[in-house]
Amino acid sequence: MTFPLKNPEPDFEKFTDVLKGKRKPERVHFVELGIDGEIYQYIIENFFGENWIPSTEETKKEYLKQIVNFYYRMGYDFVPGWIDFKNMPEFKSRQTTDTANLSRGSRSWVEEGGGIIKNREDFERIEWEKIEPDFTPLEIMSEYLPDGMKITVGTTLFEMILERFLGYQDLFILSMDNPELVENVFKKWGEKVYEGYKGAIKFSTVGAIFHADDLGFKTSTIMRPEFLRKNVFPWFKKYTEIAHQNGKMYWYHCCGYILNVMDDLIEDVKIDAFHSFQDVIIPVGEFLKRYGDKIAALGGIDMDKLSRMDEDSLRKYVRETLDECMEIGRYALGSGNSIANYIPVKNYLIMLEEGIKWNN
Repeated sequence: MTFPLKNPEPDFEKFTDVLKGKRKPERVHFVELGIDGEIYQYIIENFFGENWIPSTEETKKEYLKQIVNFYYRMGYDFVPGWIDFKNMPEFKSRQTTDTANLSRGSRSWVEEGGGIIKNREDFERIEWEKIEPDFTPLEIMSEYLPDGMKITVGTTLFEMILERFLGYQDLFILSMDNPELVENVFKKWGEKVYEGYKGAIKFSTVGAIFHADDLGFKTSTIMRPEFLRKNVFPWFKKYTEIAHQNGKMYWYHCCGYILNVMDDLIEDVKIDAFHSFQDVIIPVGEFLKRYGDKIAALGGIDMDKLSRMDEDSLRKYVRETLDECMEIGRYALGSGNSIANYIPVKNYLIMLEEGIKWNN
C-alpha cells in the first residue's frame, strides 16, 4: 500500500474548478463525507505509526489536529467538518451490539416510533433560544490546516427532525393530522441550521457547505415530493444561497432514491455537487451522463461492493468507474456513502490506490 503519501499536494481551488467544470481533471481527487473513528485509529496506528488520540473534552485539540493530518497525508484536498450545537435536548435512542470488522462494542440506533415532540406542548417546552452552533472545532481545525486545503461544514435538517425531534412514525402521522406543528418544527430547526452555516461560511478556511440529509430509500423518497418542496427545499435553497453569496460551493449528500426530485435540487435549490450513490439505484457513471453538464458527482464506489469484493474484482470495478467518470469530468473518487467501520481497511486503501495509479 502507498499510504500515507510522502508528498501530498492538496489544492482545493483546482479541485473545485474540476467540480464546476472549469477545467478537466489533471488527477483523481478524493472525497468522503465521513470516516468512522475505528478506521482513523487503525490507519493512524498501523500505517502512520502514531498513537491514536481518542476524542474527549480534554483532548479535543489534539484529536482534531490528528484528523486534519489524516486527511492531508491520505491525499485529500479538504477535511470534512460538522457543525455541533450547544444545549440540544436529550433525544431517544436504542443500543445494540456493534458487529462491524472494527467493532466499537455497541452501536446507537434511532428510535423509530416517535421523537420528543408529539404535540404543541412538547414543541413549546424545548428551549429553542438556547440552542446555538459551536464553532470551536472549526476554529481548532483552521489552526492546523495545511496550505492548499480547506474545510467543508455540514449538518442535517430533515434527518434531525425525522429521527430526533418527531421520529419516523410521528412525522408521517403529524404531517397529515397536524401539518402546522410539523411546519413549525421545520421552521425552528431550519433557522438553527441557517445560523450555523451563516457563522461557519465566514471562515476563510471553509471552502464549501457539505450538507447531509437522507430523503429517500431504495425505491422512493421518504416523504412525498410536495412535502419536500414545502418544508425542506426552501431551507436548502437558503443554505445554497449563503454559500454562493460568500463565493463557496454547496455539496449535497443524500441516500436513497430521489431522482424524482433531482430537477428540484438542480434547478431550484441549485446544488453544485451530489453525493451518495448506490449502484442498485443509479451508478455514478450513469448519473454523470444524465446530470454531469449541470452538477458534479462525488464518490460513487458502491458500499456493498467496497465491503465484499475480493481485491482483483474491486480494483477492476474502481478502474472502470474512473475510466467512465474521469472522461466526463466533474468527478471525485470516494465511497458511495462513507468509510464505515464495517468496510475492510484494505478495501478502502485499494480504492484510493487505484485513484493514484490512474493518475500515472
